[in-house]
Amino acid sequence: MKKKQAALVAIVCGLVILGIKFVAYFVSNSVALLSDALESIVNIAASGLMLFSVYISEKPADEDHNYGHQKIEEISRLLEGILIIAAALLIIYAAAGRLFNPSELFALDLGIGISMIATTLNGGLSWFLAKTARKSGSAALEGDSKHLLSDVISSAGIWIGLFVVQLTGWKFMDSVLAVIVAVFIGRMGFGLIIKSAQPLMDQSCEKEEKKIREVLLRHTFRFIDFHDMKTRRNGNQIFSELHLSVDGSLSVVEAHDLTDHLEDELKGELPNVNLTIHVEPKKST
Repeated sequence: MKKKQAALVAIVCGLVILGIKFVAYFVSNSVALLSDALESIVNIAASGLMLFSVYISEKPADEDHNYGHQKIEEISRLLEGILIIAAALLIIYAAAGRLFNPSELFALDLGIGISMIATTLNGGLSWFLAKTARKSGSAALEGDSKHLLSDVISSAGIWIGLFVVQLTGWKFMDSVLAVIVAVFIGRMGFGLIIKSAQPLMDQSCEKEEKKIREVLLRHTFRFIDFHDMKTRRNGNQIFSELHLSVDGSLSVVEAHDLTDHLEDELKGELPNVNLTIHVEPKKST
């Protein structure tokens, strides 16, 4: 499935899941289940952002964006992290009001059961987006899948806590549980922000650099050395450049054919790597 179609599925499913979670809150009056529903509102907003970023990222390179538009997916993942943290703060705010003044809880069994239905859908959606992200190399889809996974884990924690409330009668645990969940999902939000910041800062790509070296070392008899290798990620594309020292007696055509051969061989093994080679004439020793 294409990235845009996956993003649309995420939005539609998110709306359905949101409705189910609010039903769980209304039948139980649990602030923990309310926090779960509030997080789903952020999920939908994040999925809308993901759809927009995927649409822009698929535009071809143009005069203003010579390397394409795929970096917007990293920006989307960064914003998803910020939205997750915002959801965590909303949950803490909702829980704080009830911490010292717990409200009466109703039909917790029914509320938990309804929440489980929503979480099962969330888990399936998270798996689907993660699978599509791996196939397409989409940072935006990966960010949304991690966002939904945090929702699944936090929901499971809420069920456990509410079972404790049922067994002990400690109503204040409802609010304490919501705060614990908020801290957990906030931590995941910070993780997404850090992960997105690395490609936005043009961090080098160690795995791809290692493969480039392997390919070049197969042909050391055809050049003197290579140096000043640089790599950076742009969405699912890797842009790399290096300097290749060749015998000064080579003609322009021979040097050009050599670099074409090296670039084509690397492309065959790593299709997402775009290598540019700068030739430097040098006397062989």
